Amino acid sequence: MSSAAEQEAVTEAAEERPAALVNGERRAVPAVPVWPGAPTPLGARFRVGPDGVAGTNFALWAGGAEAVELCLFDADGRETRARLTELTHEIWHGFVPGVMPGQRYGFRVHGRWDPWTGGRWNPAKLLLDPYARAVDGDFSLPPEVYGHVRDWPQQQVADTVRDDRDSAPHVPKGVVVHDDDDWAEDRRPKTPWADSVIYEVHVRGFTALHPGIPEELRGTYAGLAHPAAIEHLVKLGVTAVELLPVHQFAHEDHLLRRGLKNYWGYNSIGYFAPHAAYAASGTTGQQVGEFKRMVRALHAAGIEVILDVVYNHTAEAGELGPTLSLKGIDNRGYYRLQSDARRYADYTGCGNTLHVVQPHVLRLITDSLRYWVTEMGVDGFRFDLAAALARSMHDVDMLSPFLAVIAQDPVLRRVKLIAEPWDVGSGGYQVGAFPPLWTEWNDRYRNAVRDFWRGALPDVRDLGYRLSGSSDLYAWGGRRPYASVNFITAHDGFTLRDLVSYERKHNEANGEGNRDGTDDNRAWNCGAEGETDDERVRALRRRQLRNLLTTLLLSTGVPMLVAGDELGRTQRGNNNAYCQDNEISWVDWGLLEDPGWKALFDLTARLIDLRHRHPVLRRRAFFSGRAHSADGLRDLAWFTARGTEMTERDWYAPAASLGMYLSGRDIPGRDERGAPIVDDSFLAVLHAGDRPAGFLLPGPPWAERYEVVVDTSREEQGEAPGVVHRAGASITIPARAVLLLRVAG
Repeated sequence: MSSAAEQEAVTEAAEERPAALVNGERRAVPAVPVWPGAPTPLGARFRVGPDGVAGTNFALWAGGAEAVELCLFDADGRETRARLTELTHEIWHGFVPGVMPGQRYGFRVHGRWDPWTGGRWNPAKLLLDPYARAVDGDFSLPPEVYGHVRDWPQQQVADTVRDDRDSAPHVPKGVVVHDDDDWAEDRRPKTPWADSVIYEVHVRGFTALHPGIPEELRGTYAGLAHPAAIEHLVKLGVTAVELLPVHQFAHEDHLLRRGLKNYWGYNSIGYFAPHAAYAASGTTGQQVGEFKRMVRALHAAGIEVILDVVYNHTAEAGELGPTLSLKGIDNRGYYRLQSDARRYADYTGCGNTLHVVQPHVLRLITDSLRYWVTEMGVDGFRFDLAAALARSMHDVDMLSPFLAVIAQDPVLRRVKLIAEPWDVGSGGYQVGAFPPLWTEWNDRYRNAVRDFWRGALPDVRDLGYRLSGSSDLYAWGGRRPYASVNFITAHDGFTLRDLVSYERKHNEANGEGNRDGTDDNRAWNCGAEGETDDERVRALRRRQLRNLLTTLLLSTGVPMLVAGDELGRTQRGNNNAYCQDNEISWVDWGLLEDPGWKALFDLTARLIDLRHRHPVLRRRAFFSGRAHSADGLRDLAWFTARGTEMTERDWYAPAASLGMYLSGRDIPGRDERGAPIVDDSFLAVLHAGDRPAGFLLPGPPWAERYEVVVDTSREEQGEAPGVVHRAGASITIPARAVLLLRVAG
C-alpha cells in the first residue's frame, strides 16, 4: 500500500463507528458519553466531575497521534470504545461519567504506519496506559500483540509489514484505582545513609519457601509483610530492603518459547503499577493496597523500602519486539532511534533505550518516582543502568536533564538515590562520576575484595582504598564515604556460597547453551568444583564466607547483602538466574536448621550489630590519615605484619596480609546534642595467605592491649571474644582469616 493510501485508510478507520470483536465477529458497540475532562494529571484518575457526577478522567500524551480511542472492558472481556476528542498540548483527554474503580481499560492510537521514519502507529493493537496504576492480566506474546507481522517470511523486513489483527484478547488491561489510603499513621524510618545496611530482596524468592508464612501468601507483597518475614530482617539487623523490580513487567518471547519466565523483572512495561503476579489479594486494584500495607509493615519495623527501577528501557524491545504501550503511542517520541529510524539506539542490551532528553519522557519518569514516594510510601530507588538515563543526545553527561531535574525536585532529592553507574554503550562506565545526592554500586569494591580473598591481588593498594571508603573515587564535590554502596555479590552473578564453590558458570538450566552470564567471576572453588563431601573443602568454604562477610561489614561505606547469602544460599553455580523462578533462585529457609549455616547467620547478625553500635565503622566523613593529637595517633593507619606502618614501598610489594587501625577518638562531626563522637578503636587484620602468619601488634600510642572481637577461623564466634593480647606481642594469624581486635584499656 502506498503511503498516501495508507494514510487515507488510517483516517477512515479513525472515523468509523467503534466496534469490538465478539466470538470472532466484529460488531458495533454503543457509544460512551465523554465529557471534555482535563489534561492533567496523566493516566486514569477517579474523581467527582461536573454536577457531582462520579467518573474517571483519562489523559494520554500521544504527540504525533491523529486519534485516540479509550477502550473499556467488562468482566467478560467485551470492549466498548470512546473517542477522546479533546487535545491540549499533545495530551488527549476526556472525563467518562460512571467509570468506577476496578474498570479495566486500554487505548488504541491512530497515526501513520511508517517504520522508515519511526512511525509505528497501529490501532489494531490495544495499548497499556503508561500511567496505569494497576494492571490485570498477563503478557503471553502471541503473534497478535506485535505491530508488525512477526512471522513474515523475510525477517529482515518483517518490522515494516503492519499486522492488523486485534491484540486486545491477548494483552493485560489497565485498571482504574481509587486513592483512599491515609498515611497519617505511617512513620518513615529515615535512616541516615551512613547508618544504612541494605538487603537486596526478591519479593517472590524471599517468601516462596518460608515455612512461617501461610502458603497462600508466599511469593507476595503480603508474604513479605508477614511477621515471620519481618522477624528475619529484624534479627539480621538490616535497615533497608532493596526490592528487585516490582513495576509491572513482561516476559520475553524467547523465554516463553522455552517454557521459562523473566524472574528478576528487569523488563518493565508499567512504571506506576505494582507487578500483579506478586499480589495475594487480587489484580483489579487490590495489588496497590497490598503493596502499601507491606510498606507500612516494614516501616513499623524500622526498615526502609528501596525499589530497583528500570527506566532505561521497556519490554517492547527493538523493531522486532511487541507493541504493548509506548511503541504504539508515539514510537519516535518515547525511544531513542538511530539515523535509520527503523532501528533503535540500544545502550541497555535490551533492544531499546528510553529517550530521557524528551520532556514528556522525563515527565513520565519523574511522575512515576514521585508517585512511588508520595502515594506508595517508598524511601528510595536504585536505578538500573543509570548511565543510560544520564546520556544527553549520545554521551553520558553529568549535567543531563535527568540528573538536573532530580537534583532540584523537592520530593526526589530527599530520598535515597542509588546509581548502577554504567550501561553497555560507549563511555558508559561511570563509577565515581555521579554528582552529590547520589550513591553508587561500587563494583571496584566487589572486584578488589573477591581478588584479595582468592589470592589474585598483586598488592594491597586497591584493597586499602576499598576498605576505607574509596576516597579515590568519591572524595570530591562534597561526596562522603557513604557514596559507595559496597557489595561482594548481587542478584546478577554467583551467590556468596557459589563464589567459593564454583569457578565456572553452570547456566545450562537457562537453555542458552551456557553462553549467557559473565565469565569474569573472580571466584575460587577452594579445590573442588561444585558441591563436595570433602569436609576440608567444606570447612574452608565456610571460612571464606566468614571472611567475605566480615570484610564487607567492617568496610567504610554502605554495605549491601543479598537475601540468603547470610544462610549459605546456592544457585548451583548459575550466575545468571534471571529466568529461574524456582528453587534455584528462591531462599532455602531449611538452611537455618543446619548448625553450620545457622552459625553464619549468627555471625552476620553480630557483625551488623557491631556496626550499628560503633560509629567508627560507619563514618560520615573520609579519613584524613593525619595525626590530630601530640601523641601522633591518626584516625586511620595501615600496618604490615611486622607491626610497622605501611610505607610507599610496602603498598607496592606483594602481600597477603594487611592491618587496618581505626581510631575511635578522631571521628569528625558531633552527635545530635553537639557533643563530640567518641568510640572504641579497632585493629582489623586480614590475612589471605594459605599458611598461618605472624603479626606484631602495634604498641603505644596505638594501644596497650587488644581484645579479640571476631576471629573468622572459628566456626563458632562465641569462643573468640575475651582473648586479650598485649600490645607489641607477636600473634599468629590463622591461614585465610580476619581478626578484629578492640583496643582495650
